Amino acid sequence: MDIKDVVLNIAKKAKESSYYIAKLSTLDKNNLLINMAEEIEANIDYIQEENKKDLEYAKEKSFSNAFIDRLLLNENRIRSMAQGIREIAQLPDPVGEYIWTKKRPNGLQISKVRTPLGVIAVIYESRPNVTADAASLCLKSGNTIILRGGKEAINSNCAIADILQKSLRKFNLPAEIVSIIKDTNRQAITALVKLDQYIDVIIPRGGENLINAVRQDAIIPVVFHAKGNCHLYIDKEADIEMAHKITINAKVQRPGVCNAIETLLVHKSIAKKILPDLIKKLKELNVEIRGCQKTKNIVNNIKEASEKDWEEEYLSLILAVKVVENMEEAICHIRKYGSLHSEGIVTNSIFRINKFTQEVDASAIFVNSSTRFNDGNQFGLGAEIGISTQKLHVRGPMGLEDLTSTKYIVLGNGQIRE
Repeated sequence: MDIKDVVLNIAKKAKESSYYIAKLSTLDKNNLLINMAEEIEANIDYIQEENKKDLEYAKEKSFSNAFIDRLLLNENRIRSMAQGIREIAQLPDPVGEYIWTKKRPNGLQISKVRTPLGVIAVIYESRPNVTADAASLCLKSGNTIILRGGKEAINSNCAIADILQKSLRKFNLPAEIVSIIKDTNRQAITALVKLDQYIDVIIPRGGENLINAVRQDAIIPVVFHAKGNCHLYIDKEADIEMAHKITINAKVQRPGVCNAIETLLVHKSIAKKILPDLIKKLKELNVEIRGCQKTKNIVNNIKEASEKDWEEEYLSLILAVKVVENMEEAICHIRKYGSLHSEGIVTNSIFRINKFTQEVDASAIFVNSSTRFNDGNQFGLGAEIGISTQKLHVRGPMGLEDLTSTKYIVLGNGQIRE
């Protein structure tokens, strides 16, 4: 069967299945999710066997250590995946929530109510935990999901999707409530993003090439999770010890994720105090430093940063460092090179905190804390389906409420419009 026909058939079945999940009660959805978590834990060995195939492929292709880390599913990560599903089950159900109700002078009672989006297609790369996170969020918010992961994680993704479908069948629900496209050819994406008759929203998560391709071809609304070229600015009134801790955490704790910092901006008046020891610690943690000329004048034996370095999302243990004249230069740098994802400042100045948070544009601004907290779970949203870097219809970590739309329910007793 032609790939277009395969994708069309999946989309049709997902649309049909959306009517089943939309009418499930909160209790039924929660019980389903809890069973899915149990099935994930009961199949740890199977998931790891399939994940091993993906890891072997990644090593054959000489992918970076950070990439392999994103791909890895060890026992702790699988149990964490299951726990994430349980936590979503415990969250309030947004579907059917009355946002507001108004009584009009003519007696009509008008209510704005949350309702599922319908069919959500998620296109993602390299992180198989997205399969479980995205599916469970869609289920709790009353949506069906079409998953299309990258070839690097195809075995892991299919294993997790198979387990989730097993739970759906156990509850006498259509397995197509969680659908997965197993063909990793890019033609599958091209076909998918044009099926506006069956799919309501496309959510791409991945590199710039994927995002741009989806945005260019899609005739369906797209909520994109773009790259994370994130910055941390150390102000002249920063606490040095705090700045050390935050910088190291934001860069090193997990460098291959979108909320890790890629550029460190340091006020010139504090640069000589903080950079020698900080860069020494970073290098001891295997971080490669690429600095501007002012940084190189302070610290020896580091590479010189090029223009490309300010634009780069490394997703690895590389950090660009720039000494700036003042906060205004730092803000201008972020405006020019930032990706509207996560930006941070370390300072004890209330004035500069207010200025930075008002003038820097990003999905989340972090004051005296690590950018690594830009995460749905850390924000108390449960697992996230992505971090939107656009402004419509949602921005930042996308939780349950962000996977709903609204409708109006109008109650009357015979009113007609004159």
